Amino acid sequence: MLPFFSLLTHHSLSSISPSLSLAPPPRPISSSRRRCATSATVRTRRRRRHRHLRRMSSQGQGLYDEEAAMRPLDLDSESENRSGTNVSYDMRRGKSRSSYFKLFGVDLSPDNLAVAIVYFVQGVLGLARLAVSFYLKDDLHLDPAETAVISGFSSLPWLVKPLYGFISDSIPLFGYRRRSYLILSGLLGALSWCLMATVVDSKYGAAFSILIGSLSVAFSDVVVDSMVVERARGESQSTSGSLQSLCWGSSAFGGIVSAYFSGSFVDAYGVRFVFGVTAFLPLLTSAVAVLVNEVPVSRSASGRSSIFVSGAGFIEISKQHVKQLWGAVKQPNIFLPTLFIFLWQATPQSDSAMFFFITNKLGFTPEFLGRVKLVTSIASLLGVGIYNTFLKSVPLRKIFLATTIIGSALGMTQVLLVTGINRQFGISDEWFSIGDSLIITVLGQASFMPVLVLAARLCPAGMEATLFATLMSISNGGSVAGGLLGAGLTQLLGVTRDNFSNLAFLIVICNLSSLLPLPLLGLLPAETDSDKKS
Repeated sequence: MLPFFSLLTHHSLSSISPSLSLAPPPRPISSSRRRCATSATVRTRRRRRHRHLRRMSSQGQGLYDEEAAMRPLDLDSESENRSGTNVSYDMRRGKSRSSYFKLFGVDLSPDNLAVAIVYFVQGVLGLARLAVSFYLKDDLHLDPAETAVISGFSSLPWLVKPLYGFISDSIPLFGYRRRSYLILSGLLGALSWCLMATVVDSKYGAAFSILIGSLSVAFSDVVVDSMVVERARGESQSTSGSLQSLCWGSSAFGGIVSAYFSGSFVDAYGVRFVFGVTAFLPLLTSAVAVLVNEVPVSRSASGRSSIFVSGAGFIEISKQHVKQLWGAVKQPNIFLPTLFIFLWQATPQSDSAMFFFITNKLGFTPEFLGRVKLVTSIASLLGVGIYNTFLKSVPLRKIFLATTIIGSALGMTQVLLVTGINRQFGISDEWFSIGDSLIITVLGQASFMPVLVLAARLCPAGMEATLFATLMSISNGGSVAGGLLGAGLTQLLGVTRDNFSNLAFLIVICNLSSLLPLPLLGLLPAETDSDKKS
């Protein structure tokens, strides 16, 4: 009876509610079946990521990384990412971003580390700046006007920075648009300083070598700037600012590191030794190129990477870029402020004449000038801090008006040094020069920051990097024009390496001429409602 009752009860419960069925549970999944299911999931996700990276690469939103696409997936990290945790999975690198060391709020991934090192090299190349000045003055026996002309000539590569962007984007070398040009820039810079250290013995050879070195720095600057723009695209303003802080901080650190040694090395070992040491620094740019995460461009049918594109194709692409740039620059809201920036930078300068005066007349040694350079490097950072703390919300017109007037007045203090009036007040030439350089550098950096802000505000969406490089090239062109005007005035007034009778008059003319662009302040954009609210 009991077996029959049990059978009846089981049948009744099953027919009333399937959920109360006493049927045996399903057979558990074996470990082999579980492994197969997991493998299938991994393959599916890998294929999806593969397609996603290719789609981003084709749309210009990133570089397709074949290695990252085939790297094993971290399923735990992806599940945490989907669940809303703070772990950020980097699809390009195949690892969590939180595992990178942070600097200025930026993950020091290999790409970002490469950018930081290139900017550091740009700053530390200041090691040879004093050596070049003393070489032109003492070894080649040039006058202040000739030195100013060579300095302006060496700045020419900075006037055509957009051209380097066109070349790197249109002509990949050995299949790479970034790595290859960083390697080439480093080798070119090393070659230029090797020539300065060994065979250069004329002003024409020095001008050519300095020009090649300037070209290498300018080209590498454009390449890493394009990398920064690629990483900043689509990011928040805070992230973009952190990237710029990383770049500026690296360059400033390099300048501070090289500041003091730039003078002491010249004093102890001579200019040729400094040129030889400097020749090794650009090789860092070539070395860090391997850290750049870049996939080769598409290969030709023969299986070899395309090294050069056709001349007609490059010309056509260049024409399109030039038309786009001209269409943007000719707009009044961009052209007029750009004209003001050029004129503001194009006022004559007396830097070369002052260098000859403080070395030949006052007897300042290279070691002391290295200390002055260290002070001015720190003062430059101080100027940026002052602008960021107190001036960034002030309208641009007011900043340019105030800094130009104060800068012109402070520039007149160099007359006191030239005439020796400072000694009548018990202030030595050395201390007066340090204090004067400190104040003028702080003000100069604080007044130059609005130029960068204005250039960034003028750039329309879609061509930010190219137009910004163009505006900076125009600004650099104004500086070169100012240097050449200063050289002409130096020659006209008869200021030479031994005759400084008219140097005070030259300083007065240069400082008063800096006030000439002020009536054109109306060319700058007026304060907007958003500026007032901020």
